[in-house]
Amino acid sequence: MTKLEQIQQWTAEHHASMTYLSNPKTIQYLTGFGSDPIERVLALVIFPDQDPFIFAPALEVEVIKETGWKFPVVGYLDHENPWAMIADQVKQRHVNPEHIALEKGQLQVARMEALAAQFTSPRFDLDITSFIERMRLIKSEEEIKKLEIAGKWDDFAFEHGFAAVKAGKTEQSAVAELQYALMKEGIMEMSFGSLVQAGAHAAEPHGATNDTKFANNELVLFDLGTVYDGYISDASRTVALGTPTAKQKEIYDVCLEAQLTAQAAVKPGLTAAELDKIARDIITKAGYGEYFIHRLGHGMGMSDHEFPSIMEGNDLVLEPGMCFSIEPGIYIPGVAGVRIEDCVHVTADGSLPFTHTSKELTYVG
Repeated sequence: MTKLEQIQQWTAEHHASMTYLSNPKTIQYLTGFGSDPIERVLALVIFPDQDPFIFAPALEVEVIKETGWKFPVVGYLDHENPWAMIADQVKQRHVNPEHIALEKGQLQVARMEALAAQFTSPRFDLDITSFIERMRLIKSEEEIKKLEIAGKWDDFAFEHGFAAVKAGKTEQSAVAELQYALMKEGIMEMSFGSLVQAGAHAAEPHGATNDTKFANNELVLFDLGTVYDGYISDASRTVALGTPTAKQKEIYDVCLEAQLTAQAAVKPGLTAAELDKIARDIITKAGYGEYFIHRLGHGMGMSDHEFPSIMEGNDLVLEPGMCFSIEPGIYIPGVAGVRIEDCVHVTADGSLPFTHTSKELTYVG
């Protein structure tokens, strides 16, 4: 059964008149067509007993056809009313939707209301999100091969990024150099904004790369990812410029122990919560528990943050083919921030990482 047929079957089993999908990553997963429609409308409409159709900006229609999509494609121009056009396509199929299934976390309220206005008393009472999350959770061999290639480009990026760290240069310059090196190799897209943070700036886990200058005797955090054929990489390393203080080195060693221990523990049958606890207990025992302020990891595949969350309270049992990050971090304001991360895929008896850059403290500059 194809992925589309699985969605069609779910639609029928849940007595939905149709399933309306608007998450571009879900559409890419199901159809092979990847696009960021920005403010325009992109949708995949699936019926229980009829062929689906893609609704897209007119400028995307030919590209969709080139992917091998064999069902109807409906394009619209910017001045046209997309909701009326979608409704017209639905009505042509003799459907007056009473129950419309959605990925409820993905559709803006304004757009849901605009779609609802085209029909008589439709109900958006079905959420297909968890079903699609489960579909995407277990990666195929083909998907894992793409993730492995993306991971190799992460290793390449680390090599060039580390070489760019020099006292007096800025975080931004290091990002520019590593991304330029990737672009020269044909890797044009990053899976998220590359993060390089120097010294105390790295204690802001979601701080942005800026014009902070590298200085001797501090730690530098890298977090980056690339995209290969729609699949992403994501990894973090923390390196030393000069000689770190004893405190900084201690923080690094604790974080490394937590990361290595958790990664070695991954196997089918373990729960996400148990894996988080393995890393968290090491950091807590060392006295830094209050500075580990996020989950251990997140799912990854076509997106850099996918289902599931590797965190306390999640009793999801790990299975072969699941892919996720293992990224403990210790962030002490005014002192330093350390994060070490590999993404892995669960195997029959353990796991394998997608990135292979050394995690022993690397001295640069």
